[in-house]
Amino acid sequence: MSSRAAKPPASLALLQPACFPDLYYLAALLRSERLILQDTEPISRKGHVHRGLIRTPAGTQWIHVPVRSEDRGKPIREVRLATSRKWTGKLMETLAYNYRNSLYFDFYEPEVRDDIEKALETEFLIDLIRHLNQRLFTYLEVEHRAEWASEVGEYTPDPDELSLRLGAKTLWQEQNGRHYQRQAAMVTPMPFHHPEYRQHFEGFEPGCCLYDLLFQFGPESWRVIDQLKQRNQ
Repeated sequence: MSSRAAKPPASLALLQPACFPDLYYLAALLRSERLILQDTEPISRKGHVHRGLIRTPAGTQWIHVPVRSEDRGKPIREVRLATSRKWTGKLMETLAYNYRNSLYFDFYEPEVRDDIEKALETEFLIDLIRHLNQRLFTYLEVEHRAEWASEVGEYTPDPDELSLRLGAKTLWQEQNGRHYQRQAAMVTPMPFHHPEYRQHFEGFEPGCCLYDLLFQFGPESWRVIDQLKQRNQ
């Protein structure tokens, strides 16, 4: 049995791990009493496990971490990174091209580059996700208190049964995740109004990963993060 929480959680969030988490992920982390990351579920190309959105002059584009084609459909914790290592440099080039004029890009770029290049010594995607998450949430000064399904004794892939076992009164799942995440009968949409903030290109594009916020606001990111803590938004 898991050692977490002696009393049942009033709110439980079930999300998949993400290399590039976004503001919905962060809102679920901040609002839920318990967040479990489903690293035992199959990886899907439609999910956000190995990809995320960034802001571009034309709108948005996906960045991604390449995984071995033969591992598609395996449990997330068993998926390996692609053997070609050229993508780390290309990923940083993409970030630099689109964020070089952001206020805090130059400040965080060396550390983010080192974080991404951790893939050079990492075999499994899940280990890279753990590392990137730990570093990113440290920059944002947010405690990443998520649990991993593979380490939760009560875990079952049936979300309704899991909620019953844990005694959760409210269950939140991935936003728009019905194509790749098993949906619970008791799931309740998390009230979520995407905060708008100043981006480095004209207009605002929601859904960008947290690097968008970090490069724009740096240590002032709390101004946006505080808005996510309101449960009725």
